[in-house]
Amino acid sequence: MRWPRPRSPLAVAAFLLPASRAAAAAMAQLRASSSTAFDYLVLGGGSGGLASARRAAELGARVAVVERGRLGGTCVNVGCVPKKVMWNTAVHSEFIHDHADYGFEVSDVKFNWRVIKEKRDAYVKRLNDIYQNNLNKSNVETIRGDASFTPDGKCTIEVDGKKYTAPHILIATGGQPSVPSESEVPGASLGITSDGFFDLEELPKRSVVVGAGYIAVEIAGILSALGSKTSLLIRYGEVLRNFDSMISSNCTQELEHGGVEVWKHSQVKSVTKSPSGLLSVTVTSSPPSQKPTFKTIEDVDCLLWAIGRKPNTEGLNLDQQNIKVDSIGHIIVDEFQNTSRKGIYAVGDVCGKALLTPVAIAAGRKLAHRIFDKKEDSKLDYTNIPTVVFSHPPIGTVGLTEAEARTTYGSENVKTYTTSFIPMYHAVTKRKMKCVMKLVCATKQEKVVGLHMQGLGCDEMLQGFAVAVKMGATKADFDQTVAIHPTSSEELVTLR
Repeated sequence: MRWPRPRSPLAVAAFLLPASRAAAAAMAQLRASSSTAFDYLVLGGGSGGLASARRAAELGARVAVVERGRLGGTCVNVGCVPKKVMWNTAVHSEFIHDHADYGFEVSDVKFNWRVIKEKRDAYVKRLNDIYQNNLNKSNVETIRGDASFTPDGKCTIEVDGKKYTAPHILIATGGQPSVPSESEVPGASLGITSDGFFDLEELPKRSVVVGAGYIAVEIAGILSALGSKTSLLIRYGEVLRNFDSMISSNCTQELEHGGVEVWKHSQVKSVTKSPSGLLSVTVTSSPPSQKPTFKTIEDVDCLLWAIGRKPNTEGLNLDQQNIKVDSIGHIIVDEFQNTSRKGIYAVGDVCGKALLTPVAIAAGRKLAHRIFDKKEDSKLDYTNIPTVVFSHPPIGTVGLTEAEARTTYGSENVKTYTTSFIPMYHAVTKRKMKCVMKLVCATKQEKVVGLHMQGLGCDEMLQGFAVAVKMGATKADFDQTVAIHPTSSEELVTLR
């Protein structure tokens, strides 16, 4: 094709301008339409969603992550990361009490909550930025806003009026703390949750923590160690009732030994607020075979609910996709993270199973390989997942509890090995904290099917032993391993 010879430069411009405008408009329309279509849409910028999104992008998929808040989810912002910073802070407080026993003169020790809060928050902010930079490096698009499925039943979501489609959609929206309703506990809204704990500007003078799970245990321990008079209200006689009985019993004792006032068989009946801003918490206690009694805890400046978590599924319009959920709202998935709707998957806390950050990350990556790497059998093995509770002292556990092992293998096929001792660190200190350990073995080969411990350093020593349990180690394998002396971990290979 020959261009017509123009009479002047102005004629050239007049001729080319309409064409260039049309081409630009066409390109803009193409970009607009293509920007809404992806290979993989991930709802939720928490640990599981981000891990799956980045892995899928590395495998060549066009990926977008939808997130309304800060990247990193619960773990980075109001969970594992800032909690561990506060636990480390509490450990410093504990060790200060031991300094004199080790020959150090420490006087006029003062703790400033705001100093660690500012440093902790700055660290979390850096992590938020790192997550965003990692998404950018992986060419994963970030869509800001609340996502919901469209009513047409297609694999389409809508965010702030704009629609996005993909043949594969992952729901990784996580969960949030539960709080009693006002009808259940009048004044319940006057309390905070673990999320609110990280907003506290000062160390509370008087704290009441409600709950017996790991979040309640961890926060109660942190507050108490840092100097807040702390009461822990639990419905039964011990904390961590889903753990091995040895751990449950010992942790309850260590809480009390460490200064936490444990109110057993107790529940909050009502909460009121005085003109000064302090709370009055009315509690009913109903020990077995005893009449209920009522008592009010006065002058409480921090009431914290740690009674469980619920999934973030409200507003997603899951019913539009016929996605099945349980009675609480957790999305029901199979062993491959498939929901009841083809092409839609779920990982992490929103599924209500093994609510741990590394679990969500591993499941998300496995899913990405199954979808985009043609690894049809790629799935996470949910057995023998190691878990640490950052109590005081910390807890490490992997595998079956003794009760679970007896149910699974039969009592006659289960043998346990236990020990209880004072770690060498406390040999010269007035302050003492026990270390307890248990191996749960099953079958004639004495395969180690459970390992449970609480004591100084148990959080760090668990990972290696968890590998051994995952590989199917037996008691004989433990016995044949040379001990490292003097350490607490050597007890696990010298049990008799």
